[in-house]
Amino acid sequence: MGREVRRVPIDFDWPLNKVWQGFLSPDRFDEDKCPDCTSGYSPRAQNLYDLWYGKIPFDPTTTGSKPWQPDTPAIRARAERNIADAPDFYGSGEHAIAREAQRLADHFNSGWLHHLNQEDVNALLDAGRLRDFTHRWSEETRKLEKIDPPAKPSAAEVNEWSLSGLGHDGINAHIVIRARCAREGVDDTCATCDGHSTLEKYEGQRAEAEAWEQTDPPKGDGWQLWETVSEGSPVSPVFASADGLAEWMSDPERGDRWVPQEVAAKFIADGWAPSFVGSSQTGLVSGVEWSGTRED
Repeated sequence: MGREVRRVPIDFDWPLNKVWQGFLSPDRFDEDKCPDCTSGYSPRAQNLYDLWYGKIPFDPTTTGSKPWQPDTPAIRARAERNIADAPDFYGSGEHAIAREAQRLADHFNSGWLHHLNQEDVNALLDAGRLRDFTHRWSEETRKLEKIDPPAKPSAAEVNEWSLSGLGHDGINAHIVIRARCAREGVDDTCATCDGHSTLEKYEGQRAEAEAWEQTDPPKGDGWQLWETVSEGSPVSPVFASADGLAEWMSDPERGDRWVPQEVAAKFIADGWAPSFVGSSQTGLVSGVEWSGTRED
């Protein structure tokens, strides 16, 4: 995501800040919403999904897990960190820590994702997940290497790991839900839409959509600045030369978006820059500024 320079015709007149039509899938590919599901899951799988994220009431004891308590060491430690990091928000002292620990315990007790059983964990291991447990960084190879013999974390270990905030993602949720449905002998996908959550308006609509490809704007002799934070849209007029675009980018009337002309010129020569770049040397700066000042 960032800014890029495109060569377009001098008379290219697509509206500024409007996504180029060739980057957007046509409306004719929009399918009808499935009448029997919201996300492609079967009723049981949807119920498990809601339990996973605490969208409906969840009881940790249903998985054989012990509910988190305010004095659980992992909960207490996180509460202390939160208070230390943001005393103006949380307050300070033992009362603030106890209040935050209770809030965290209630929160982490509300969803299945923090209370897996061993069968759930095994499903994740079989799918090659939980790499924080199964792999270690090798200084020799400079990459993650699988632990040998294979690591087999317990459900309690995985559940405590999930409290970090960097634990399970949507892929893990799907794997555990699908495995649970298989153990129960029920389908995990909606029978009406076969897991798509939508229905074709006409036969072959989905195949047409999958075959569709984006088309770039026409090429030409002009120079124009585009954003790529969305699908992509022009954010500057078209100029007859790179210098003209650089002058526009270095115009102070652009407010906080202007850059020195020599910086703009180097960015234009590169052709692309990310939205922002952060480093210990530069702090947080715009990608254009970074591209136009770096030496390599």
